[in-house]
Amino acid sequence: MKGLIVAIQFLTRLPAPRISVSGDEFAASMRWFPAVGLIVGALVAGAGWAGARIDPWTGALAALILWVAVTGALHLDGLGDIADASGAAHKARGRLPADEARGRLLAVLGDPHVGSFAVVAIALQLIAKLVLLHALLDRQLFAAIALIPFAARIGPLAWSRALPDLHAGLGSRFRTAVRPADFLIWGLTLIAAAWASPSLLIAPLVFFSWGWWLLHKIGGISGDGHGAGIEIGETMLLGAAVLLAHLA
Repeated sequence: MKGLIVAIQFLTRLPAPRISVSGDEFAASMRWFPAVGLIVGALVAGAGWAGARIDPWTGALAALILWVAVTGALHLDGLGDIADASGAAHKARGRLPADEARGRLLAVLGDPHVGSFAVVAIALQLIAKLVLLHALLDRQLFAAIALIPFAARIGPLAWSRALPDLHAGLGSRFRTAVRPADFLIWGLTLIAAAWASPSLLIAPLVFFSWGWWLLHKIGGISGDGHGAGIEIGETMLLGAAVLLAHLA
């Protein structure tokens, strides 16, 4: 269970025992990312349920605030960095040689300052989640809310194995940590979860789409790519759940 504790420490701001781990043990904690998603999802759904006792908008706001707080906005930071880097790459495309354009992308990705692209992306992400959470709470689809953070955190397991490293950093440490057995376990768990929330079945398509975009637009995977993918995956899965509920 050491890996689960390390994953909780890394992905959330939840209280957990402080333990010392090696680099390999830290990398292996990625196998537990979906389990942390189950914890996050249960807390978010609980906050939404409690707030919805007043009205769905209050529930959506409570769920969103807790979602951001429990993750420490870690993945939103990745989304903002990817947005800034993508915007810089788009501006440089056609004006600079390919090597210089890629260097500019990597420089922006490593810059701790927040640019206009990041601000817009994070704002739109929070608005989208708020609206979609309201729609699900209005239909009392608490199971969908609880399971979406779990499903979204399967994505990094796939991206770490399928995509080249963008640079030597946090994301590259996970490459060899994920085993075939981990895909089997979490894949079967995802299928089981789809009995409660069928829209989760589009998760593999979401993972593939984000991986394809990263490969062709950014050039590979990094810690920011993982974080942004989790955020975008969560929003796409929220939207799928709303759409399926509307069509049912």
